[in-house]
Amino acid sequence: MGIEAPLRGGVTLQCLTLVAPLNSPQRHSPKEPVMPVIAIIGAGPGLGAAVARRFGREGFSVALISRDRSKLDDMVAELDSEGVTARGYSADVRIPAELEDALARAAADLGAISVLQYSPLPSRDYLKPVLELTPELALEAVQFSLLGLIHAARAVLPAMRESGDGTIILINGGTSVKARADFAGTSVAFPAESAYGEMIHDALENEGVRVKQLVIPGAIPRLQLPNGIDDVADRVWELHTDRGPFRTLLIPLEDGRE
Repeated sequence: MGIEAPLRGGVTLQCLTLVAPLNSPQRHSPKEPVMPVIAIIGAGPGLGAAVARRFGREGFSVALISRDRSKLDDMVAELDSEGVTARGYSADVRIPAELEDALARAAADLGAISVLQYSPLPSRDYLKPVLELTPELALEAVQFSLLGLIHAARAVLPAMRESGDGTIILINGGTSVKARADFAGTSVAFPAESAYGEMIHDALENEGVRVKQLVIPGAIPRLQLPNGIDDVADRVWELHTDRGPFRTLLIPLEDGRE
């Protein structure tokens, strides 16, 4: 289609407007859909893998973070065989630089992290009786549970707050609610982790960022859940999609089997 534009001196210039045909590729340049990303810190073949599968069914890609490189490789291969996009990143939660680097690489590889699950399994050393708890062991337990969470949260929260959406989920045992003299390390560290989680829950609840805690009072295989570990993964998914309270107990504390 042409448009005649008059110029000085009575000269006209014909301007052509080019219209691409309806089937032109320029009219259809959809971008690849960006998959949401869950990062699971403390990922293992039990709950971590179950949560990865549950979120994978919902279209998430998965960043698995733990210290054991070989276990990560096995989990990634298994999830890949099931059609779940997953990557593994080796890091020790007690070493901030490693943890922050793992989260940064995951975001670079997969996209901004929209869900963070903080669930590293405490060392059995943290389950010693209180009279055997040393200052050094207490400090390590706090580094593992509280400080690791703070570093992880500060790494993912800027993107979550900018988008106005995101979820951080803490997974803790029953000592996060009630101290036990025979599990002294977690009885000191888990409540500190819980307090931080609850505070950021309160600070961010009007920004669209959810912070939740799931308390599992006992070893999952001993809890006699109808569908075992898959029931726990379903509950984690529900916490991500629900705007409910900060703390949820998987089962009543008195029914726990720690």
